[in-house]
Amino acid sequence: MHHEELTRSMEQRQRTQKRGESSFNVEKSRLDFPMLRRSVHGKQLVYLDNAATTQKPTQVLDRMDRFYREEYATVRRGVYGLSQEATEYCHETRKRCQTFLNASSADEIIFTKGTTEAINLLATSYGEKFLHEKDEVLVATTEHHSNIVPWQRLCEKKRAQLRVIPVNDQGEILLEEFKKLLNAQTKIVSVAHVSNALGIIHPIEEITKLAHRAGAVVVIDGAQAAAHLPIDVQRIDCDFYAFSGHKTFGPTGIGVLYGKQKWLESMDPYQGGGDMISSVTFEKITYAPPPAKFEAGTPAIAEIIGLGAALEYLEQFSFDALHAHEQRLLQAATEAIASSGKIKIIGNGQTKVGIISFVMEGIHPHDIGTILDQEGVAVRAGHHCAQPTMDRFGIPATTRISFALYNTFDDVEKLLEGMNQVKKVFGI
Repeated sequence: MHHEELTRSMEQRQRTQKRGESSFNVEKSRLDFPMLRRSVHGKQLVYLDNAATTQKPTQVLDRMDRFYREEYATVRRGVYGLSQEATEYCHETRKRCQTFLNASSADEIIFTKGTTEAINLLATSYGEKFLHEKDEVLVATTEHHSNIVPWQRLCEKKRAQLRVIPVNDQGEILLEEFKKLLNAQTKIVSVAHVSNALGIIHPIEEITKLAHRAGAVVVIDGAQAAAHLPIDVQRIDCDFYAFSGHKTFGPTGIGVLYGKQKWLESMDPYQGGGDMISSVTFEKITYAPPPAKFEAGTPAIAEIIGLGAALEYLEQFSFDALHAHEQRLLQAATEAIASSGKIKIIGNGQTKVGIISFVMEGIHPHDIGTILDQEGVAVRAGHHCAQPTMDRFGIPATTRISFALYNTFDDVEKLLEGMNQVKKVFGI
């Protein structure tokens, strides 16, 4: 696509965007994110690495700063006012997470360090208790390592088998093949809601239904979905769902594991320590009920409060409007990249969030990422902690761009200008 054509195309899409997003003003939202105002290598930052982590709005930064400056105290059992207030702030976030996921009870919300810890918790607390020799765990080919390695380790320990659900050439789960894999030995099915490397939205409701018919529990890795799609765990009917705060405009070091009450009550604790017990003697331990049973020690109090502020920030927008905005960016970038010579997009599924992975003939993704960085454009280059995905498509790595609510068509245009610079450097 020639630059003049690209410019006209972008201007048309910008006009369409302004007509179609009365409930979401991207330029207004950008003012909430101070990082978007900085420069990199003398160029205005274009941040397109949102699948790795999102930037933080002032509302989150100010809330955490206020807690540390004016409200700080530890939580649980404190008889003084500051401690009781901090405890209540954390409870408010738990309730907000319940609403965000449409869980049936706040007691089904466990705070973790993030999605990775949540899946490790499940592999330990659920898997070690309920998985037995010759049982099977199913994951998809395109999982993040965090949704592979804990299950591999569990299967090795329990002498169970890890089996892999194949995907087609577009990166979509092959449901017919999934059905063939299900059997009486299938005990756990753990899949991503959205592929982190490709952006494909998987049919998790259908997967859950099929898995339940086979008698398996279902774990959903929602790390890439939570900032982009409405989530209703009761409608999905999954047994567990996890997401990370730092990918939903909140702080690092905090995440959420949702679990059906019946499973949380029957599972063993993940860690031992303070506040996860009802009573302790040298002869016997009685555990506290969920969620306390899985939250040993002093929690990440400021981060929990920051997560609450991030979810409150998201609540002001319609997910339909956010999704429509990101889909316009996805379509514009996909068309422009696909029409450019020597570039191949990996993962062209019918339903995607705003993630594009691509390879460029003769140029390593790390070189592409380095040149784009010099142009002020931040992208991710590598295997994206999804080496089996790369193996499936016969490539070592991709360049990945990923959108969030604050990205614009100008960002897409600057990306494409940066790609022209890549071609210039390599003489293409």
